Amino acid sequence: MKRRFLIMLMSFSALYGNTSCSKREEEKEEVTKFLVTSPLQKDTTITKEYVAQIHSIQHIEMRALERGYLQKIFVDEGQSVQKGQMMFQIMPMLYQAELKKSEAEAKFVNIEYQNTKKLADNNVVSPNELALAQAKLDKAHAEVSLAQTHLQFTAIKAPFSGIMDHFQARLGSLVDEGDLLTTLSDNSKMWVYYNVPEAEYLSYKSHAQAENVMNVNLRMANNEVFEQPGIVQTIEADFNNETGNIAFRATFPNPKGLLRNGETGSVLMTVPLKHALIIPQKATFEILEKKYVFVVDKGNVVHQREIGIASEMPDLYVIKSGITANDRIMLEGLRKVKDGDKVTYDYKAPQAVISHLKVYSE
Repeated sequence: MKRRFLIMLMSFSALYGNTSCSKREEEKEEVTKFLVTSPLQKDTTITKEYVAQIHSIQHIEMRALERGYLQKIFVDEGQSVQKGQMMFQIMPMLYQAELKKSEAEAKFVNIEYQNTKKLADNNVVSPNELALAQAKLDKAHAEVSLAQTHLQFTAIKAPFSGIMDHFQARLGSLVDEGDLLTTLSDNSKMWVYYNVPEAEYLSYKSHAQAENVMNVNLRMANNEVFEQPGIVQTIEADFNNETGNIAFRATFPNPKGLLRNGETGSVLMTVPLKHALIIPQKATFEILEKKYVFVVDKGNVVHQREIGIASEMPDLYVIKSGITANDRIMLEGLRKVKDGDKVTYDYKAPQAVISHLKVYSE
């Protein structure tokens, strides 16, 4: 009985050992089986972001045109004004006196001219005398017009509808000709300037000519996208030789006056890509600020390979160098393998992989 019991115990232990080994092998096989895919090649578009400066469609300095004391201010800082609205009044009394003096001299010269004309009509004086009298009269009228202009310059009116900036001179200040009083901005439309690299400029222009794509969007400083789309209307003539960029100007409607002169933001411009290679970002890893993937060869051996990133989208990279559409890359388990390891894997088509990313849409 003891011998039979020992034999049964040894058989059970062997069976248990074989079962445990099988389980460990199965677990090991499950752990070392990875998911592999390939880059997706397709025509697509990406949204490029460019740092931008925002300017009013009209932004001017309001300066004194005559010397004198600032007698009245009819507006306030930050106020909206209408075209032709009175803004500042420089003390006009001196210029009013000059106008009266000029008008009086013009009347006197006009009397002289009328007397000379009567004499010329009766051949008492020569035609040259009449011409000289006419010249004096014209000069007097010109002096009157000049005095009127100087007087009008003491009244400073808004040249267009816009928003006032802060005052540079206060009531009662003595201002000289050319002194800055304030600035005025027309914010009904905004000009947004940004710089585009040469390669992206060429892609943009060829696509714009083919499909007339000119719309852009603006991301404001608070990271929100401005509600009104803009239109690229102007591209400068020359590239900057130092940066290789060219300046674009987009015009944005600003009906609510949210945008102001001097703001900053980012222009979002759609750029077409032909035959782009797209991979999930999670298929990459970084070493010393360089991006890598694990490529699986025909012998199921993984090789670390550096890649170049053409552009970045949410959850995706567009690849410019390092791999081709025929390569197979590891999608998961990148930290569990090293260069030269042999692996087993399941292959998943790139369309299926990318379609399951939360932000991807066709």
